[in-house]
Amino acid sequence: MLQPFLIVLSLLPWFPAFLCRVTTEGEHAVMEGQPLTVPCHYGPQYAGYVKYWCQGKMREFCTSLARTDEPRSANPAEEKVSIFDDPVQLVFTVTMSNLKEGDSGWYMCGVEIGGAWSADDVAYTNIKVIHGMSVVNSRLIGEEGSSITVECHYSERYRESEKKWCRSGDWSSCLLTGSDGSYEDTSVAISDDRTRTFTITLKKLQMRDTGWYWCSAGQQQIAVHVLVTPRPTTAAVSVTSTPKTSQSVAYLPPPKPITKESWNSHSHILESLLVCASIMLLVGLVILARKLWKQHKQDPVLRQVKEIQARHNEYSGDLQNSAVVFLNRDSQDVRIY
Repeated sequence: MLQPFLIVLSLLPWFPAFLCRVTTEGEHAVMEGQPLTVPCHYGPQYAGYVKYWCQGKMREFCTSLARTDEPRSANPAEEKVSIFDDPVQLVFTVTMSNLKEGDSGWYMCGVEIGGAWSADDVAYTNIKVIHGMSVVNSRLIGEEGSSITVECHYSERYRESEKKWCRSGDWSSCLLTGSDGSYEDTSVAISDDRTRTFTITLKKLQMRDTGWYWCSAGQQQIAVHVLVTPRPTTAAVSVTSTPKTSQSVAYLPPPKPITKESWNSHSHILESLLVCASIMLLVGLVILARKLWKQHKQDPVLRQVKEIQARHNEYSGDLQNSAVVFLNRDSQDVRIY
């Protein structure tokens, strides 16, 4: 039993290195001329180590491009490759600018371990630099009479190429930019900033403008769909009044729908009313019971007199001169004469 325990104990130092290795995305695709930022994550045991970025798939033949122990440039915007380490978030990021098609290939983000018997901890990623076109939003919706803007991006090699905006299926409808990179009429405006982006603004949209379009740079093109929705109509309300009397028309808001919250608030009010009514009823019953109890506890002699008087009232004789005689103080017998 002791031997397996010692084996597990000897492997414990390797667990953090196995579970907290350097990781990154396996593949990135980027448009030619655009920048790319690659995040590389590492374990907490590597927070104080040197990080690096190199091109290649073998450490021995990897071309170093950036290291965290190298001095930073005075103008980071001019750097082709920059690296930044954030030990709090346990990640270092590498930014490559103005990528060309020749920059495609395998890259390595690594942590320099050092020592003859310790290999660096690294992660590999494959970067593909493509040329062509892309669009920010390939489906746009605009209201009739309004304007919408299409933003099309192109790779570096098409910077000086002619830009077009065409309706799909009708090449005769194509609108081309001039030598200054712009075009404008009453319904369309095209502007090319010559920095890998050109925009098309459709003005005063009409329902017939709905359909598929192409934005094109050189031999590259990408489809865009435009949907024009009808302008909402408002109903006019006319109020007529007689010349002699003026009347004001008050528009009452529609009744609010009964929601669960409003129903709960009303139910609380009803519950309060029911509780108050119940308490008042209970108090009334207590008062009535107390009065009945007092009447029941009255002198039995008086009750007997009332009963005898009630019986003699049934006769026609005159009882006005009759008298009530108590035989003795402690007796409860009564005689009437």
